[in-house]
Amino acid sequence: MRRCAAAVFALTLLGSCSKNNAIVVGSKNFTEQIILGEIAAQQIERKLHVPVERKLDLGGTLLTHEAIVRGDIDIYPEYTGTAASVVLKQPIPGDPVRAYMAVKDAYLQRFHLVWLPPLGFNDTFAMVVRSEDARKLTEPTLSAAASRKWRLGVGYEFLTRPDGLKRLNQMYGIQWQGTPKSMDLGLLYRALQQKSIDMGAGNSTDAQLSNSGFTALRDDRKAFPPYNACYVVRRELIQQNPQVEWALSMLQNRISDEAMRDLNRRVDIEHQSIEKVAKDFLAGQP
Repeated sequence: MRRCAAAVFALTLLGSCSKNNAIVVGSKNFTEQIILGEIAAQQIERKLHVPVERKLDLGGTLLTHEAIVRGDIDIYPEYTGTAASVVLKQPIPGDPVRAYMAVKDAYLQRFHLVWLPPLGFNDTFAMVVRSEDARKLTEPTLSAAASRKWRLGVGYEFLTRPDGLKRLNQMYGIQWQGTPKSMDLGLLYRALQQKSIDMGAGNSTDAQLSNSGFTALRDDRKAFPPYNACYVVRRELIQQNPQVEWALSMLQNRISDEAMRDLNRRVDIEHQSIEKVAKDFLAGQP
């Protein structure tokens, strides 16, 4: 009975979306994703003047991917490295252009989903330490970090993904003191400050990396593949309304690593609303 009720609810939800012809924008459940989802929604509203429904903060990678495949959402932001390792479960080229083309072709063939051009930043994994500890190394690299033991803090996805802890261990053989602590990503930097961990698996566009007290160690052996951010759109929507592709493609290469870090900082540290941060960003765009 529960499954039937859920199916009826899902059909009703999809039907209500088609009635008002709203374009549904989704996102995963962390700050950067929600900002990018809101930027997409506002860009469509201001360029096409059509109704947009927001389903932001949905969950992790697989939940959000399933939502767009089912048609519960029409658009969401994704990263090339994540798409390859988590969804496609295939190796990804180290070259960003080849990586983008590989996931773009696979998504179109397998899921009828279109990858729009990259937004301009690479949100790769960042192994972050306290700057005082980074200064004790011969150089601020992951290879140099292998000379000592670290207490590691990670998010759940980094612990389980093939391009996460497993890949890091294969490439560097860093010694861990005790079992890595799995925690919410928002707690990693606090744990570093409180010295309950010595290294955290963050992201290169984290707002906290603007703090001089933290250092992201350089991935000198290129363990982590490119994670270029792009909007993924249902092909059916583009066929019905090609202007959606036009509107979102205007944002190609408009967000640098530094710009994305600043947008995250305004939300996470300055506690500005995501709606305002997205609106301010778009005010500076054509």
